[in-house]
Amino acid sequence: MPSLLRNPYLLLTLTALFWSGNMVLGRGIRADVPPLALAFWRWAIAFLLVLPLALPHLKSQWPLLCRGWKPVLLLGLLGVGCYNTFAYLGLQTTTATNAVLLNSFIPIATIAISWAFLGKRLKPLAAFGVFISLAGALTIVAHGDPHILLHLKLNAGDLWMLAAVAAWAVYTVGLAWRPAGVHPMLLLAAFTAVGLLALTPAYLWEIAQGRQIMLHAGSLASIAYVGVFPSFVGYIFYNRGVADVGASRASLFIHLMPVFGTLLSVIFLGEIPLWYHYAGIALIFAGIWLTMKKA
Repeated sequence: MPSLLRNPYLLLTLTALFWSGNMVLGRGIRADVPPLALAFWRWAIAFLLVLPLALPHLKSQWPLLCRGWKPVLLLGLLGVGCYNTFAYLGLQTTTATNAVLLNSFIPIATIAISWAFLGKRLKPLAAFGVFISLAGALTIVAHGDPHILLHLKLNAGDLWMLAAVAAWAVYTVGLAWRPAGVHPMLLLAAFTAVGLLALTPAYLWEIAQGRQIMLHAGSLASIAYVGVFPSFVGYIFYNRGVADVGASRASLFIHLMPVFGTLLSVIFLGEIPLWYHYAGIALIFAGIWLTMKKA
């Protein structure tokens, strides 16, 4: 890995960028690619990409992998089988605004679980930074209008998003128990294999319900994107970032997703940022800076 890409904060920032595109695509192609099909094929692509990098380590590290089968099973189910699947199911019936809003609570959920199960607490300045960053994310999502937040109504899609938030928070904290000594590529391959095994019967059920992928250049390009960047590259970067800076700090970078959503809208949709975009972005970066400070 180039020296620049060894910086965990850069890796986490790029992950947020990739995942922002994933949320946009998940909503945009919902009519052409059913949610379980999108989840299955993104991870099938990721598995094919990681397998050549994992196989050289399989023979020597198989005993370590077998001894750590319980966390591998749990992390594969949560991080691969559940999180994105739940998010895609949610994006069928909820708005992109609601999805990003609920997704913004992942850092809070991660910090709460870290405190409850690992006894890890953020220093006061870092905790204040988390809430400043959350305020920035909410400012962008709510367009600077508190009434939007007060009048949000939860539907079935929002409940799926809350389930996705819970799954990802537990996955992030659970990375602390991943088998020591196992190469990251082998570990990602193991997670992906577990997730695919869990997704296969669900995907077959979806096909049996008559839901098929509408094959065209847009749907195929979207599936390829989510398989390569949010799944393969993004998970490598995120897992490395969590290992280097810890679950609570790493999860905070998810607040960058509304920032990148704004930038992507400017680049691809020609939208002009408004005051609440600038205010929200400033708050998010201020919160991240406060959380990163050593005090």
